[in-house]
Amino acid sequence: MQAQWVDLLGELEALKNTVTATQARLAVALDVATRADEARQNVGAVRQGRGVPNQVGAALQTSAHAGSAFLAAARVWVTQMPYTFDALRTGVLSSWRATLLVKETSHLSVEHRAVIDEQVCGPAGLVALAGLGTRRLVAWVKKLAAGLDVHACVKRTARAVAERGVSVRPAPDLMVYLTALVPMAQGVQAYAQLKAHAEGLKAGGDGRGTGQIMADTLVERVTGRDPGAADAVPVTINLLVSDQTLLTGDQPTQSDPDRHRSDRPGVVLEGMAAGVGVVPGPVARHLVANGLDADAAWLRAIYVDPRGRLLATSSTSRFHPKGLSALLRAREQGICATVWCDAPVRHLDHVTPHAEGGETSLGNGQGLCARCNHAKQAPGWRQKATQVDGRHAVETLTPTGHTYVSVAPRPPEPVRTEAANQADARVTAASTGATPAAVVPTTPAPTPGRPPRSRYSIGCHTTPRSTAIAYHPPGRQQRRRTRHQGRTHPDLT
Repeated sequence: MQAQWVDLLGELEALKNTVTATQARLAVALDVATRADEARQNVGAVRQGRGVPNQVGAALQTSAHAGSAFLAAARVWVTQMPYTFDALRTGVLSSWRATLLVKETSHLSVEHRAVIDEQVCGPAGLVALAGLGTRRLVAWVKKLAAGLDVHACVKRTARAVAERGVSVRPAPDLMVYLTALVPMAQGVQAYAQLKAHAEGLKAGGDGRGTGQIMADTLVERVTGRDPGAADAVPVTINLLVSDQTLLTGDQPTQSDPDRHRSDRPGVVLEGMAAGVGVVPGPVARHLVANGLDADAAWLRAIYVDPRGRLLATSSTSRFHPKGLSALLRAREQGICATVWCDAPVRHLDHVTPHAEGGETSLGNGQGLCARCNHAKQAPGWRQKATQVDGRHAVETLTPTGHTYVSVAPRPPEPVRTEAANQADARVTAASTGATPAAVVPTTPAPTPGRPPRSRYSIGCHTTPRSTAIAYHPPGRQQRRRTRHQGRTHPDLT
């Protein structure tokens, strides 16, 4: 039985590769047909096919960026590397290894790429390809490329040096990957110095691990802070939390004495370059406390209406004003509103274009990444704003007639009381002409023992702003706590 399972695993892997090859052929066919249709509509050559990666990504249930990368590799497989494509189609080569073949020959001419394609994946190369590890495969391709065109390989290395830079991306548990792409000699030297410094401190009795010391030292040297002061850097945190999490203290709920109101989680927004993530309540308070220690933490409100929707007024401006922009980013929680897309919000877009009469408002706005905003401008794309379960949603119709609906993340609900619900019902009755008895509130009362949440934004700034309220958690000096607790912001009433 176990032998049959192993055989089945191998057959399924081959089938998966075959399916990938079929998807690649379909994606290329879609791209060619779309470009031809748009050429007949007099669309410029640079803009032709702009929306295809988004359609491919949506069909594959992945981001537009991943769809674009798959489409680019598929073009090369189908049009320039027939032996690689055939190996993928027959299940001999995995999609990842086939993608590496495209990447490692990207600097070569079409003729030289065809030579490597035949030598590696042709009939003579399949025997050597079987059982060859990925690193050895890449080394083999690089050796062949250097033999065919050494000047192209040198130019590729020079281009790689010009692409050096630093990036940051989110990691689990409120961590980030701070990555520097630098020439090999510089990277090895920097790592060696950090490691030598860490080992010296370890020998002197430092209780931290070597990796921890290296990370702390890197931050201290980059930010110019003294040793041990890596956390004292004033930066903008941009954190959505509830009033229960930050302000009520460690109080138990009525229905569940073992569960505390301060346990409610928060959400880190895209305002910090690392992206988005849900954090526990104690971690949110710790972030604020660190900012206070650096005299940089400030509490700033993002308001919701009685039904839990963000508030904003319409604008006659062509572009979204600063306040409305902040609300749009907060509603999307920093992530592009397109389905399957994980990219951060870069563009604030009109769902119904401004040129077609779309107003600059929260209801007609959405946060998109640059690629998705450009894609929806291609011919045949249509969008309209709608609602799903009371939340803002956008319905997208692609040129092929497929419909996708993206719904804004569920926001924290404001604290509601029965009196507030009744008052809201009376206001609704007055506006509709109905009697109060006939009005049924659309927002249910809060679940007992589970206080709904309102939305707040916390930012750490080097200089206080007049619209901010300084917040000091329990344990600070009584004099400072009393002063700030007695301050009232007019918009919070």
